Amino acid sequence: MSLVIGDARTVAPADLSANPLVSPRWLADHLDQVTVVDCRFSLPEPELGRRQYAAGHIPNAYYLDLNRDLSSPVQAHGGRHPLPDWHRFAKRLELLGICSSPQTPVVAYDASRFAFAARLWWMLRYLGHANVALLDGGIAGWQAAGLALSQDIPPFRTGAFEPRPQPGWIANIEALRHPRPGTLIVDSRSADRYRGEREPIDPVAGAVPGAVNYFWQQVSNAEGYLHPSAVLAQHWAALDSADETIVYCGSGVTACVNLFSQAVAGKPMGRLYPGGWSDWCSYQ
Repeated sequence: MSLVIGDARTVAPADLSANPLVSPRWLADHLDQVTVVDCRFSLPEPELGRRQYAAGHIPNAYYLDLNRDLSSPVQAHGGRHPLPDWHRFAKRLELLGICSSPQTPVVAYDASRFAFAARLWWMLRYLGHANVALLDGGIAGWQAAGLALSQDIPPFRTGAFEPRPQPGWIANIEALRHPRPGTLIVDSRSADRYRGEREPIDPVAGAVPGAVNYFWQQVSNAEGYLHPSAVLAQHWAALDSADETIVYCGSGVTACVNLFSQAVAGKPMGRLYPGGWSDWCSYQ
């Protein structure tokens, strides 16, 4: 069984920490009890997600932009999507009415098989906010369920968010240069990028030495629905014999999909290398 909160098994919104995946129908039934965040984005066309949001979004959903809200400005090192300043990010969350005590239930979605919504999920979890889930199937799943979209922009609200970072959840470049014995390093990019056969974004092709490849799209189907938890547990069976896991991708975004799927599979939270390959190759 998957951990999706669906029609046959519903729980109170406060239980999202134990149920990080919700169905469209569940969300429709609880829209007035959660904060919904639209995370749609396109790497080659950065304004596309914002335009899509304006054209139609899940009712009451706010929009957070990967570049403007979920990242800080690019510098010489740190990758293409460095993590944001946490104080500024907390202030942004407060405008959405998100509070730390009690924790506001948050549901995030996108149109890219969790690629960008999972980044928000990981960031909230990293800051100690466990009451967050992703929408299974994304906005396409919402529409496939016959649910309507809205063009109304919800007003800003007042929240009180106190970041409580989990420093052990982040790995820096030295942790990959000199991994401890028993460390499993997971490269979340496509197989051809991992093998160095193709590199469409970063200036250098290749992978971190010793890394194994688990393409982030393998954890969901083509329609954007996460595989059942039992399937994911088998997919991530190698984690059971590792002392620790470090996960990376190109720039710390889609690696969060793998980390999310590991959580759904019941595995311990691995460490994220936020800079990813774009940070690693900036030192080459």
